Amino acid sequence: MRRIIGVVLAAWFVVVFVLGAAGAFARPSGILPIPILVGATVPPVVFLAAYWGSGRFRAFVLAINLPLAAAIQAWRAGGLGFLALYAYGVLPGIFAWPAGLGAIAIGVTAPWRGLALIRRPGFASSRIFVVWNVLGILDLVVAISTGALGSTLASGAAGEVTTGPMAQLPPVLIPAYLVPLFVMLHLTSLFQARRHASSEHKPMAAPAFAEMR
Repeated sequence: MRRIIGVVLAAWFVVVFVLGAAGAFARPSGILPIPILVGATVPPVVFLAAYWGSGRFRAFVLAINLPLAAAIQAWRAGGLGFLALYAYGVLPGIFAWPAGLGAIAIGVTAPWRGLALIRRPGFASSRIFVVWNVLGILDLVVAISTGALGSTLASGAAGEVTTGPMAQLPPVLIPAYLVPLFVMLHLTSLFQARRHASSEHKPMAAPAFAEMR
């Protein structure tokens, strides 16, 4: 299963790269960027379908190293780049500020979440960890939504700053590859958090039942 997933991730990256190089994700200003939205949403949907439909894949997901899955989100601290591009007039503020600040917030806290999981595996079922993952997904949804909104509201006037650069290589790899990948990592963390919570409650139920007897 690990080999299959590796091949799928590599093939997915190649497809996004080739389509990005061909300009397949680009759309004129004022038009909803459907290719970007498809690229960002279809992989998580496929992930969920595979998780619920395949016991083997579900077992693989639940066996993923949770501290590593959380720590990988540290790459999102690179959201600072959105703010830099805004400062240089490359990206509009309607997208750069929420996407940049949200990504930075998740990215700088990710290593601490990973460290907490290493020191205390029970942290996986804590409310803090669950909320952190939910907020991480929400940040990605906001980033994609504001990017689409910025593209739709653009008038196409000369010199107008739009989210158009996000549909070109290399930035297009973010919404069409990294965003859905980060969503799937968050979902993996949430699935494992639920499993940890269930395993913690089971031992408590048995003694209680024994006392009643």
